[in-house]
Amino acid sequence: MKKSSNKLTLFIFIAMLVGISTGYAVWLAYTPAEDMLKTGAAAATPGTPEVFADRISILTDIFLRLVKMIIAPLVFSTLVVGVAKMGDIKAVGRVGGKTMLWFISATFVSLFLGLVLVNIMKPGLSLNLPLPDSHASTGIAKADMTLRGFFHHVVPDSVIEAMAKNEILQIVIFAIFFGVAAAAIGEKAQPVVKLMDSVAHIMLKVTGFVMNFAPFAVFGAMAAIIATKGLSVLLVYGKFIVQFYLGLFSLWLVLALVGWLILGKRVFRLLGGIKDPLLLAFGTASSEAAYPRTMAELERFGCDNRIVSFVLPLGYSFNLDGSMMYMTFASLFIAQAYGMHLSMDQQITMLLVLMITSKGIAGVPRASLVVIAGTLSMFHIPEAGLLLLLGVDHLLDMGRSATNVIGNAMATAVVSKWENKLGPGDSDGMLVNK
Repeated sequence: MKKSSNKLTLFIFIAMLVGISTGYAVWLAYTPAEDMLKTGAAAATPGTPEVFADRISILTDIFLRLVKMIIAPLVFSTLVVGVAKMGDIKAVGRVGGKTMLWFISATFVSLFLGLVLVNIMKPGLSLNLPLPDSHASTGIAKADMTLRGFFHHVVPDSVIEAMAKNEILQIVIFAIFFGVAAAAIGEKAQPVVKLMDSVAHIMLKVTGFVMNFAPFAVFGAMAAIIATKGLSVLLVYGKFIVQFYLGLFSLWLVLALVGWLILGKRVFRLLGGIKDPLLLAFGTASSEAAYPRTMAELERFGCDNRIVSFVLPLGYSFNLDGSMMYMTFASLFIAQAYGMHLSMDQQITMLLVLMITSKGIAGVPRASLVVIAGTLSMFHIPEAGLLLLLGVDHLLDMGRSATNVIGNAMATAVVSKWENKLGPGDSDGMLVNK
C-alpha cells in the first residue's frame, strides 16, 4: 500500500511537469498563428489555445465530478458513525468544543498573519492604478452577508437537496443531529450505525478507484492554464504570487510549530504522510479532491477514526486556513493597488468581519473571491479590483487548497491528542483498527 501511495505521488508530480510542458508547447505553437492573423497572412494552425484548454480540461472536470459524487455519502456516513460511536452527547460536545477552539484560533492567526505580511511587503503599491469605473463588473456574485443569509446557508431545509448540491456544512449539520439521535436511542440504532459503517468503507474503496485518475486531472488542469495564459501567468503578477506563497509558507511554519509543541516529533511524520493529498490539492486547486485521501492518511497516522470522521468534515467548512490568509492579503492588496490607505482600526475591523462572513461558505464556487467581493464594498474599496486577481486566481487557489489540507490534518491530529485518542499508527501504511 505504501508503494502504491509513493507511485501516485510520483505520477501526480510527473503529470504536473508534463502538463506545464504541454501547455507551454501549445501556447508557443499558437502565438505565431495569432501574429500572422494580425498581418493578414493565413494561419498555419487552425484553432486557438482556448479550444485546446476547453478540451483538455475535460480530464479535470471528470475527476472533480467523480470526487463530488463521493463527497456527500462519504461525509454523511463517516460523520454519523463517528458521532454515534462516541456514545453520548457530552463526548460530542467536548470534542466539538476543542475542535472549534482550534478552528477559531487558526482562523484568527491565518487572517492576522495575512494582514501583517501584506502591510510589510506592500505588493500592491507598485501598481499605482487609477480608480476604476464604479460600474465595472467582476463577474462574481456577492455572498449574502446578512445574518439571515448566513443561517439560511448553514441550516438545510432539505437534506436531499444539500446532498445533491454538495453543501458540506448543511450535510454536517444533519449528520450531527442524526448521529446524536442514534447515540441517544442506543441499541435500536445499531443496525443503522452498522449500515453507515459499511457505506463508509464502501465509499473509501470507491475513493481508491477515483484517486487513480488524479494524475490525468492534474495534467489537464496545468496544461489548460498554461496553454491559455502562457508562462506569463507566472510572471505578470510574479511579485504578488511569490509574496503570497511566502505568506503561506510562514503559515505552514506556524502550524508546524504549534503541531510540534503538541504532537512532538510526530508532527514531521504527519506532514510526510499527507504529501499525497497535499500534492493532489495543489495540482487540482481543490481541497475537496484531497478529502478522502486525507481521511485515510490521518487514520494511518494513528488518529482515532471517530475523531477523524467528526473533525475533518467540520474543518472543510470552518477551518480553511489558506483561504483565510488570502482574504486579508488580497483585500489589502487591492486597496494598495488603488492607493487607498486603511487605518489599523479599519484593518482590524475587516479581520473581524472576515472571521464571521467566511464561515459556512464551503462549496460555494470561488468562495474566497465571493467573500472578498462583499467585504470590499463594506470598506468602499473598488470591487472591480478583483479583476486584478482573476487571471492568476487559479495559481493562488492551488496554494490555498494545499494549505487547507495541512490545517485540517493538523487540527484532527491535535484534537486526537487532546482526547488521548492518538495511537501509534502504522508505519507500514496499513490502517489501524480502532
